[in-house]
Amino acid sequence: MDRPWSTVWRLDGGLWRKQCKSIWRFEPRLTASLAARWPDRVAEVVEHGDDWMVTRDAGTRIGEADPLWLDAVRRYVELQQGEAAHAEEHVAAGVPDRRLAKLPEWYARLVEEVQDERLRRFAPRFVELCEELASHGVPETIQHDDLHQYNVYVRDGHTRVLDWGDSCVSHPYFSLVATLRHVPDHGISRAFLESWGGSQELLALALRVGRVAHAFKHHVPGDDDWPRVLALALAQTDE
Repeated sequence: MDRPWSTVWRLDGGLWRKQCKSIWRFEPRLTASLAARWPDRVAEVVEHGDDWMVTRDAGTRIGEADPLWLDAVRRYVELQQGEAAHAEEHVAAGVPDRRLAKLPEWYARLVEEVQDERLRRFAPRFVELCEELASHGVPETIQHDDLHQYNVYVRDGHTRVLDWGDSCVSHPYFSLVATLRHVPDHGISRAFLESWGGSQELLALALRVGRVAHAFKHHVPGDDDWPRVLALALAQTDE
């Protein structure tokens, strides 16, 4: 299977080989790093190089309404909390740095790319929202940014998160933006909040900033999801 971001082959013995391309080349190193510390939460990495990896089959994709989503979210939060100590390592290894202090720079690039006056006018307010979110002191960490039913797998009753190519180091709550775009909530946000010990008000703030930040991720020409991602970001400019 060949895509602009990677080529994937199915091998004998329940193995998969993934060759990552261009700006997504950091994924094998990141996955291997996570697998070393969280072998039951991500793909099992058999071997890897700078831009390729071989992994074991992770089972089947989780269903949109599968009760295991609640467990998946709790396990994912535990990984995020543990990886906060490795944030600098991930950035040094090529994972995009979208921590709150950096988001105004990413926002400026989006304004230039999109050329929408709503985004331009909202720029000072976006900086204020980032500062307000930072004041809550939630540790920034690895953030998958594509956490939906196509990237969570179940094997032997346990969930694993795959395909970390869209991830970044950022505010952990931003992960729910992609999840809630694709999957009915059914307690997901509640399980996420309980695991982090946060409040609904904090989540609302993080999702507003995160819906804008979600548009910072790399996209390719012809990506049919990009207009929806951009529309969601533009909607956050309404006061």
